[in-house]
Amino acid sequence: MTYAGDRVIYDADGHIMELPTHLRDFADPEIRDEIPLTNYSASSVTDEEVAVLVDQGGKHSEAHINRLLSLGDGLIAESKEIQALGAFDGQHRSQALDMLGFKKQIIFSTLSAKAPFSTKLDTLVKYGAVRAHTRAMTAFCGDDDRLMGMACISLDDPTLAVKELEFALNSGLEGIWVPHRICGDKSPGHPDFDPFWARLAESGTPFLIHIGGSDYHIDPAWFNNGSPLPKDAFDGGENVRALDYSVLHHAAERFISAMVLSGVFERHRKLRGAAVELGATWVPSFLKILDNTVHAFSRVQPELSGMSRKPSEQLTEQMGFTAFPFEDVGTLIAHSNADLYMFASDYPHIEGGRDPLGSFDGYLAAHTQTTKDKFFEENFKRVFSV
Repeated sequence: MTYAGDRVIYDADGHIMELPTHLRDFADPEIRDEIPLTNYSASSVTDEEVAVLVDQGGKHSEAHINRLLSLGDGLIAESKEIQALGAFDGQHRSQALDMLGFKKQIIFSTLSAKAPFSTKLDTLVKYGAVRAHTRAMTAFCGDDDRLMGMACISLDDPTLAVKELEFALNSGLEGIWVPHRICGDKSPGHPDFDPFWARLAESGTPFLIHIGGSDYHIDPAWFNNGSPLPKDAFDGGENVRALDYSVLHHAAERFISAMVLSGVFERHRKLRGAAVELGATWVPSFLKILDNTVHAFSRVQPELSGMSRKPSEQLTEQMGFTAFPFEDVGTLIAHSNADLYMFASDYPHIEGGRDPLGSFDGYLAAHTQTTKDKFFEENFKRVFSV
């Protein structure tokens, strides 16, 4: 028996736990040494764990793999972080997916997006890291069509972004993770980015925003309240404290607002996108805020009054959002609609929980089977053109 059992489940969030040379191994020779190594120093993964794996040739021991394989449908509860089955080996991830029973799983990197999204690296090195990341994700996902690799493309240079988008599409990757911040000195709604959004819409490939695509650590001074520095609640792939989490969605709201109010979704009706691992409790109120914004400001911004759909309708048709397993997605649906939300396991990150299906099933218990099908299957298929 798999973890999913006989249910149809599509997973909108899974991760690689990269080894140090993850990007360098796939980089062009002339910039290889300039790309930073993947560093877990700010996470729960220890230097000793990484060193052991490197010494073993970048592999888990056979005994470790056999122990994980013996977990059966309990794999997700115990197989976590860099010690998880398929953490950095695509063939073992296929075995993990056999045990999880998900029809498809989105695959993001965990820490290697820092170089492609950097605002400090030289432009050629940064976009060289973008291409190396695409090659690495393609290699990890291999020939298993259940593994849907996400490219990682900076929007700081619109021309190079389109070039790397074409490379990612030709490589077979099925989503484009973009940083949800200012794009160089421009809004993501600037006309210079229309070729990028148009190509995504034409290809049926969604854009993704995800934790790590913007700085989720707020200024340390906010923690200076006279008490000891609190711990990360999850101790997982991203080091997020309570105060960080409470404002995690702010950058996502700014990015999506800029796209909506600049008319990106209106101009590109076939464009699809998703906000992943950024929580979802904020979504119902965010939709209302955007609708109110258009109503209030259309007098001084005629382009807003010319929208054929309310912002809430645009995002319902063209985006999806994943919730954390501790967020009551049933209540979120009641306060908005069932077309907005998607299941995500976050495997193998610990913050995805040890039984996400159990958590979400509890929140959805009072809802119809149609609503449950949308959450676990249909909304994913709409966003990712499955």
